[in-house]
Amino acid sequence: MTGFRMPTGPDPEPEAPPAPLPADATVDLAVERKASGIDEVLDALDGELVGLAPVKTRVREIAALLLVDGVRRRFGLTSSRPNLHMCFTGNPGTGKTTVALRMAELLHRVGCLERGHLVAVTRDDLVGQYVGHTAPKTKEVLKRAMGGVLFIDEAYHLFRAENERDYGQESIEILLQVMENQRDDLVVIMAGYQDRMDTFFSSNPGMSSRIAHHLTFADYGLDELMAIAGRMLDQEGYRFSAAAEPTFREYLRRRIEQPRFANARSVRNAVERARLRHANRLLGTDGKPLGRAELMEFAPEDLLASRVFADTTKETSP
Repeated sequence: MTGFRMPTGPDPEPEAPPAPLPADATVDLAVERKASGIDEVLDALDGELVGLAPVKTRVREIAALLLVDGVRRRFGLTSSRPNLHMCFTGNPGTGKTTVALRMAELLHRVGCLERGHLVAVTRDDLVGQYVGHTAPKTKEVLKRAMGGVLFIDEAYHLFRAENERDYGQESIEILLQVMENQRDDLVVIMAGYQDRMDTFFSSNPGMSSRIAHHLTFADYGLDELMAIAGRMLDQEGYRFSAAAEPTFREYLRRRIEQPRFANARSVRNAVERARLRHANRLLGTDGKPLGRAELMEFAPEDLLASRVFADTTKETSP
Protein backbone atom coordinates (compact mmCIF):
# COMPACT_ATOMS: atom_id res chain seq x y z
CA MET A 1 0.00 0.00 0.00
CA THR A 2 2.98 2.29 -0.35
CA GLY A 3 1.87 5.62 -1.75
CA PHE A 4 -1.81 4.84 -1.19
CA ARG A 5 -3.94 8.00 -1.14
CA MET A 6 -7.68 8.37 -0.86
CA PRO A 7 -9.35 10.41 -3.59
CA THR A 8 -10.86 13.61 -2.29
CA GLY A 9 -13.31 14.14 -5.15
CA PRO A 10 -13.54 17.12 -7.47
CA ASP A 11 -11.73 20.19 -6.28
CA PRO A 12 -14.18 22.71 -4.82
CA GLU A 13 -14.26 26.29 -5.87
CA PRO A 14 -11.50 27.83 -3.74
CA GLU A 15 -12.41 30.63 -1.40
CA ALA A 16 -10.39 33.80 -1.68
CA PRO A 17 -7.73 33.66 1.06
CA PRO A 18 -7.62 36.50 3.58
CA ALA A 19 -5.44 39.36 2.44
CA PRO A 20 -1.84 39.17 3.68
CA LEU A 21 -0.83 41.73 6.26
CA PRO A 22 2.29 43.90 6.34
CA ALA A 23 4.74 43.34 9.16
CA ASP A 24 3.74 46.55 10.95
CA ALA A 25 -0.02 45.80 10.88
CA THR A 26 -2.09 44.92 13.93
CA VAL A 27 -5.11 42.67 14.32
CA ASP A 28 -7.94 42.51 16.82
CA LEU A 29 -8.29 38.85 17.77
CA ALA A 30 -11.74 39.51 19.23
CA VAL A 31 -12.88 40.65 15.79
CA GLU A 32 -11.23 37.65 14.14
CA ARG A 33 -12.87 35.35 16.67
CA LYS A 34 -16.31 36.79 16.05
CA ALA A 35 -15.89 36.58 12.30
CA SER A 36 -14.90 32.91 12.50
CA GLY A 37 -18.12 31.92 14.28
CA ILE A 38 -16.32 29.59 16.70
CA ASP A 39 -18.16 31.03 19.69
CA GLU A 40 -21.44 29.79 18.25
CA VAL A 41 -20.03 26.25 18.28
CA LEU A 42 -18.53 26.57 21.75
CA ASP A 43 -21.74 28.03 23.15
CA ALA A 44 -23.74 25.21 21.57
CA LEU A 45 -21.42 22.70 23.21
CA ASP A 46 -21.96 24.33 26.60
CA GLY A 47 -25.70 24.29 26.02
CA GLU A 48 -25.78 20.64 25.02
CA LEU A 49 -23.48 19.11 27.61
CA VAL A 50 -23.36 19.47 31.37
CA GLY A 51 -19.93 19.42 33.03
CA LEU A 52 -16.96 17.98 31.10
CA ALA A 53 -14.84 21.02 31.97
CA PRO A 54 -11.48 19.43 30.97
CA VAL A 55 -12.89 18.32 27.60
CA LYS A 56 -14.39 21.73 26.88
CA THR A 57 -11.13 23.40 27.86
CA ARG A 58 -9.20 21.30 25.34
CA VAL A 59 -11.72 22.08 22.62
CA ARG A 60 -11.34 25.80 23.34
CA GLU A 61 -7.54 25.49 23.27
CA ILE A 62 -7.65 23.78 19.88
CA ALA A 63 -9.98 26.48 18.57
CA ALA A 64 -7.66 29.20 19.87
CA LEU A 65 -4.58 27.63 18.30
CA LEU A 66 -6.18 27.23 14.89
CA LEU A 67 -7.56 30.77 14.93
CA VAL A 68 -4.19 32.25 15.88
CA ASP A 69 -2.45 30.08 13.27
CA GLY A 70 -4.72 31.58 10.63
CA VAL A 71 -3.77 35.10 11.67
CA ARG A 72 -0.07 34.17 11.74
CA ARG A 73 -0.26 32.98 8.16
CA ARG A 74 -1.56 36.38 7.08
CA PHE A 75 1.66 37.87 8.50
CA GLY A 76 3.71 35.33 6.58
CA LEU A 77 4.48 33.36 9.73
CA THR A 78 4.26 29.77 8.59
CA SER A 79 4.10 26.75 10.86
CA SER A 80 3.06 23.18 10.29
CA ARG A 81 -0.57 22.30 10.71
CA PRO A 82 -1.08 20.64 14.10
CA ASN A 83 -1.97 16.99 14.30
CA LEU A 84 -5.69 16.91 15.07
CA HIS A 85 -6.40 13.19 15.30
CA MET A 86 -7.99 12.38 18.66
CA CYS A 87 -9.00 9.67 21.08
CA PHE A 88 -12.08 10.03 23.28
CA THR A 89 -12.22 7.63 26.22
CA GLY A 90 -15.06 7.14 28.65
CA ASN A 91 -18.18 5.17 29.44
CA PRO A 92 -21.36 5.30 27.32
CA GLY A 93 -23.53 8.38 27.55
CA THR A 94 -20.76 10.83 28.47
CA GLY A 95 -21.03 13.02 25.37
CA LYS A 96 -18.30 11.67 23.10
CA THR A 97 -20.36 11.68 19.90
CA THR A 98 -21.77 15.15 20.64
CA VAL A 99 -18.27 16.58 21.11
CA ALA A 100 -17.13 14.90 17.89
CA LEU A 101 -20.00 16.53 16.00
CA ARG A 102 -19.14 19.96 17.38
CA MET A 103 -15.44 19.40 16.73
CA ALA A 104 -16.19 18.72 13.06
CA GLU A 105 -18.18 21.94 12.84
CA LEU A 106 -15.47 23.89 14.66
CA LEU A 107 -12.70 22.65 12.36
CA HIS A 108 -14.78 23.67 9.37
CA ARG A 109 -15.36 27.16 10.78
CA VAL A 110 -11.64 27.81 11.18
CA GLY A 111 -10.88 26.51 7.71
CA CYS A 112 -9.19 23.22 8.63
CA LEU A 113 -11.81 20.97 7.07
CA GLU A 114 -13.52 21.52 3.75
CA ARG A 115 -16.94 20.13 4.69
CA GLY A 116 -17.03 19.68 8.46
CA HIS A 117 -19.38 16.69 8.47
CA LEU A 118 -19.15 13.64 10.73
CA VAL A 119 -19.13 10.03 9.58
CA ALA A 120 -19.67 7.71 12.55
CA VAL A 121 -18.72 4.04 12.12
CA THR A 122 -17.91 0.84 13.99
CA ARG A 123 -15.82 -2.20 13.09
CA ASP A 124 -18.63 -3.67 10.97
CA ASP A 125 -18.46 -0.66 8.64
CA LEU A 126 -14.72 -1.06 8.09
CA VAL A 127 -13.84 -4.74 8.29
CA GLY A 128 -14.99 -7.41 5.86
CA GLN A 129 -15.76 -11.05 6.47
CA TYR A 130 -13.65 -12.61 3.75
CA VAL A 131 -10.42 -12.05 1.83
CA GLY A 132 -10.54 -8.94 -0.34
CA HIS A 133 -13.56 -7.44 1.39
CA THR A 134 -11.93 -5.20 4.00
CA ALA A 135 -9.94 -2.80 1.83
CA PRO A 136 -12.92 -1.72 -0.32
CA LYS A 137 -15.10 -1.24 2.77
CA THR A 138 -12.50 0.85 4.58
CA LYS A 139 -11.70 2.92 1.51
CA GLU A 140 -15.38 3.62 0.88
CA VAL A 141 -15.83 4.89 4.45
CA LEU A 142 -12.74 7.07 4.14
CA LYS A 143 -14.00 8.49 0.86
CA ARG A 144 -17.28 9.49 2.53
CA ALA A 145 -15.43 11.05 5.45
CA MET A 146 -12.98 13.14 3.42
CA GLY A 147 -13.26 16.81 4.27
CA GLY A 148 -14.70 16.01 7.69
CA VAL A 149 -14.31 13.85 10.77
CA LEU A 150 -14.30 10.05 10.86
CA PHE A 151 -15.58 8.91 14.27
CA ILE A 152 -14.76 5.27 15.03
CA ASP A 153 -16.71 4.07 18.06
CA GLU A 154 -15.34 1.14 20.07
CA ALA A 155 -12.23 1.35 17.90
CA TYR A 156 -10.47 -1.40 19.88
CA HIS A 157 -12.67 -3.93 18.09
CA LEU A 158 -10.59 -3.32 14.97
CA PHE A 159 -7.78 -5.37 16.53
CA ARG A 160 -8.38 -8.93 17.70
CA ALA A 161 -5.15 -10.34 19.01
CA GLU A 162 -6.70 -13.75 19.62
CA ASN A 163 -7.40 -14.22 15.90
CA GLU A 164 -4.30 -14.22 13.70
CA ARG A 165 -6.45 -14.32 10.56
CA ASP A 166 -8.68 -11.43 11.52
CA TYR A 167 -9.07 -8.81 8.78
CA GLY A 168 -9.12 -5.83 11.15
CA GLN A 169 -5.37 -5.34 10.82
CA GLU A 170 -5.80 -4.61 7.12
CA SER A 171 -8.23 -1.82 7.94
CA ILE A 172 -5.84 -0.44 10.56
CA GLU A 173 -3.01 -0.29 8.04
CA ILE A 174 -5.14 1.67 5.57
CA LEU A 175 -6.25 4.04 8.32
CA LEU A 176 -2.64 4.60 9.39
CA GLN A 177 -1.57 5.66 5.92
CA VAL A 178 -4.48 8.03 5.42
CA MET A 179 -4.09 9.54 8.90
CA GLU A 180 -0.45 10.31 8.10
CA ASN A 181 -0.61 11.27 4.43
CA GLN A 182 -3.96 13.08 4.29
CA ARG A 183 -4.31 14.68 7.68
CA ASP A 184 -5.11 17.98 5.99
CA ASP A 185 -8.19 16.35 4.47
CA LEU A 186 -9.46 14.22 7.34
CA VAL A 187 -9.52 14.11 11.13
CA VAL A 188 -9.96 10.70 12.78
CA ILE A 189 -11.47 10.42 16.26
CA MET A 190 -11.36 7.05 17.95
CA ALA A 191 -13.56 6.35 20.96
CA GLY A 192 -14.09 3.65 23.55
CA TYR A 193 -13.50 2.48 27.10
CA GLN A 194 -10.23 3.72 28.62
CA ASP A 195 -8.70 0.34 29.47
CA ARG A 196 -9.55 -1.24 26.14
CA MET A 197 -8.25 1.74 24.17
CA ASP A 198 -5.00 1.55 26.17
CA THR A 199 -4.65 -2.10 25.15
CA PHE A 200 -5.44 -1.24 21.53
CA PHE A 201 -2.74 1.45 21.40
CA SER A 202 -0.15 -0.74 23.11
CA SER A 203 -0.79 -3.37 20.44
CA ASN A 204 -0.71 -0.77 17.64
CA PRO A 205 2.04 1.75 18.45
CA GLY A 206 1.82 3.25 14.98
CA MET A 207 -1.76 4.24 15.68
CA SER A 208 -0.90 5.67 19.08
CA SER A 209 1.81 7.88 17.59
CA ARG A 210 -0.70 9.43 15.21
CA ILE A 211 -3.13 10.46 17.95
CA ALA A 212 -2.28 13.92 19.31
CA HIS A 213 -5.18 14.56 21.65
CA HIS A 214 -6.42 12.13 24.30
CA LEU A 215 -9.59 13.40 25.98
CA THR A 216 -11.12 11.64 28.96
CA PHE A 217 -14.88 11.83 29.41
CA ALA A 218 -15.58 11.27 33.09
CA ASP A 219 -18.79 9.74 34.41
CA TYR A 220 -21.35 12.30 35.53
CA GLY A 221 -21.98 12.91 39.22
CA LEU A 222 -25.44 12.87 40.73
CA ASP A 223 -25.89 16.66 40.57
CA GLU A 224 -24.79 16.68 36.93
CA LEU A 225 -27.23 13.88 36.09
CA MET A 226 -30.04 15.87 37.69
CA ALA A 227 -29.02 18.89 35.62
CA ILE A 228 -29.07 16.73 32.48
CA ALA A 229 -32.55 15.53 33.39
CA GLY A 230 -33.67 19.12 33.90
CA ARG A 231 -32.48 20.08 30.43
CA MET A 232 -34.23 17.10 28.89
CA LEU A 233 -37.49 17.96 30.64
CA ASP A 234 -37.26 21.59 29.51
CA GLN A 235 -36.76 20.48 25.91
CA GLU A 236 -39.78 18.16 26.06
CA GLY A 237 -42.09 20.52 27.98
CA TYR A 238 -42.17 18.55 31.23
CA ARG A 239 -41.15 19.22 34.82
CA PHE A 240 -40.94 17.42 38.15
CA SER A 241 -43.44 18.16 40.87
CA ALA A 242 -41.95 19.25 44.18
CA ALA A 243 -42.25 15.67 45.45
CA ALA A 244 -41.09 14.01 42.22
CA GLU A 245 -37.71 15.77 42.04
CA PRO A 246 -36.23 14.09 45.14
CA THR A 247 -37.80 10.82 43.99
CA PHE A 248 -35.96 11.04 40.68
CA ARG A 249 -32.74 11.89 42.48
CA GLU A 250 -33.13 8.74 44.57
CA TYR A 251 -33.85 6.79 41.40
CA LEU A 252 -30.55 7.99 39.93
CA ARG A 253 -28.64 7.26 43.12
CA ARG A 254 -29.80 3.64 42.95
CA ARG A 255 -29.48 3.28 39.19
CA ILE A 256 -25.84 4.42 39.18
CA GLU A 257 -24.96 1.40 41.31
CA GLN A 258 -26.67 -1.11 39.04
CA PRO A 259 -25.39 -2.84 35.88
CA ARG A 260 -25.31 -1.21 32.46
CA PHE A 261 -25.71 2.35 33.72
CA ALA A 262 -25.00 4.65 30.77
CA ASN A 263 -24.91 8.18 32.15
CA ALA A 264 -26.99 10.58 30.02
CA ARG A 265 -28.44 7.69 28.00
CA SER A 266 -29.85 6.14 31.15
CA VAL A 267 -31.29 9.50 32.17
CA ARG A 268 -32.95 9.78 28.76
CA ASN A 269 -34.39 6.28 29.09
CA ALA A 270 -35.74 7.06 32.55
CA VAL A 271 -37.42 10.25 31.31
CA GLU A 272 -39.02 8.35 28.43
CA ARG A 273 -40.38 5.70 30.77
CA ALA A 274 -41.74 8.41 33.07
CA ARG A 275 -43.55 9.94 30.09
CA LEU A 276 -45.25 6.61 29.43
CA ARG A 277 -46.37 6.23 33.02
CA HIS A 278 -47.44 9.88 33.22
CA ALA A 279 -49.63 9.52 30.12
CA ASN A 280 -51.13 6.27 31.38
CA ARG A 281 -51.89 7.86 34.74
CA LEU A 282 -53.65 10.81 33.12
CA LEU A 283 -55.81 8.54 31.02
CA GLY A 284 -56.95 6.82 34.20
CA THR A 285 -58.35 9.99 35.78
CA ASP A 286 -61.92 9.05 34.72
CA GLY A 287 -62.84 12.21 32.88
CA LYS A 288 -61.38 14.65 35.41
CA PRO A 289 -60.61 17.95 33.63
CA LEU A 290 -56.89 18.46 33.19
CA GLY A 291 -55.02 21.72 32.80
CA ARG A 292 -51.65 22.57 31.31
CA ALA A 293 -49.88 21.93 34.61
CA GLU A 294 -51.14 18.36 34.87
CA LEU A 295 -50.03 17.67 31.30
CA MET A 296 -46.51 18.86 32.12
CA GLU A 297 -45.82 17.57 35.60
CA PHE A 298 -44.35 14.24 36.64
CA ALA A 299 -45.59 12.93 39.98
CA PRO A 300 -43.67 10.54 42.25
CA GLU A 301 -45.81 7.59 41.12
CA ASP A 302 -44.56 8.09 37.56
CA LEU A 303 -41.10 7.23 38.86
CA LEU A 304 -41.71 4.82 41.73
CA ALA A 305 -43.12 2.19 39.37
CA SER A 306 -39.59 1.61 38.06
CA ARG A 307 -38.02 -1.74 38.86
CA VAL A 308 -35.10 0.22 40.27
CA PHE A 309 -37.28 0.82 43.32
CA ALA A 310 -38.81 -2.65 43.30
CA ASP A 311 -35.60 -4.70 43.42
CA THR A 312 -32.08 -3.33 43.54
CA THR A 313 -30.46 -6.78 43.48
CA LYS A 314 -31.26 -7.56 39.84
CA GLU A 315 -30.19 -6.06 36.55
CA THR A 316 -32.80 -3.47 35.71
CA SER A 317 -34.18 -1.29 33.00
CA PRO A 318 -35.49 2.25 33.70
